[in-house]
Amino acid sequence: MTNIDKIYKKLIDDIGSTLQRTRENAIKAVNRELVIANWEIGKHIVEFEQNGKEKAEYGSSLLTNLSKDLKTTYGKGFGKSNIYLCRQFYLKYPIFQTVSGKLSWSHYAELLTVSDDLARAFYEKQTASENWSFREMKRQIDSSLFERLALSKDKREVLALAENGQIVTKPKDIIKDPYIFEFLGLPEQIIVKERNLERKLIDNLQKFLLELGKGFSFVARQYKITVDNQHFYIDLVFYHRILKCFILIDLKTQKVKHQDIGQMNLYLNYFKEEENTDGDTEPIGIIIAKDKHEFLVKYATGGISNKIFVSKYQLYLPDQKQLENKVKQIINNE
Repeated sequence: MTNIDKIYKKLIDDIGSTLQRTRENAIKAVNRELVIANWEIGKHIVEFEQNGKEKAEYGSSLLTNLSKDLKTTYGKGFGKSNIYLCRQFYLKYPIFQTVSGKLSWSHYAELLTVSDDLARAFYEKQTASENWSFREMKRQIDSSLFERLALSKDKREVLALAENGQIVTKPKDIIKDPYIFEFLGLPEQIIVKERNLERKLIDNLQKFLLELGKGFSFVARQYKITVDNQHFYIDLVFYHRILKCFILIDLKTQKVKHQDIGQMNLYLNYFKEEENTDGDTEPIGIIIAKDKHEFLVKYATGGISNKIFVSKYQLYLPDQKQLENKVKQIINNE
């Protein structure tokens, strides 16, 4: 390639970058205007409803009448459900300055289906900070991420989670129990081999990273270490950008045994001695198993200085109402 060809290619690339940026900005601008318009529509409806007894004749048929008349005058896009969402949008966000400029109307339309105010606030904060797409946010809502994170916290921590989103400062902050692997599409009743589960997770790495949470970077699978001429293979190794440490994950498709915890302890000791470099904090071990016995885990990890966590995984979405009730118990019991 001649020099003039390289210059010409750079010209094409520069034009392409400009077009891509302007198109993305145009989409963001349209989305922002749609958010503003729908908030204002909701405001008009609520103010109409609150404007004295002379409006009472419309009663419960207001949204139906509005939908019919707006569609007649302005065309599609004014179904009764859409009108209802606009109204709910204003009621939940009466001060427009509290509406995030990073979220589209699709985000907010989905957030409005979350009835619990604490959970909705968490998903809104997390979506903005993590730049989740609509699909990514919906997946996290469907998998009850807020409730799963909240179950290991007290009332004060649950309220902080809702107000600030997930802030990672210590190893416990990155742990979920259970992990939800519904994106693998595996039937619950089949027996999955550990190697097959590992392969499926790697094949769906982007979704797996979303489930693991913020800060995880993939390093390797079947990471080989050798101790006393014996070879061991760690299922999955990640590095956490925020905690500055290696994360070692061992997958178990049966109930976790005390030997599994001992083996993870060996892996962590090896990484501290052989793999950590200046600036790395102590590695963390996560055993993700089909099932676990709480007392066995408690006694097997007792006295171990390494950070070892044992969590269950599920191949299906959890019972959201059951998890919501558990979180409410945490808040109401204190």
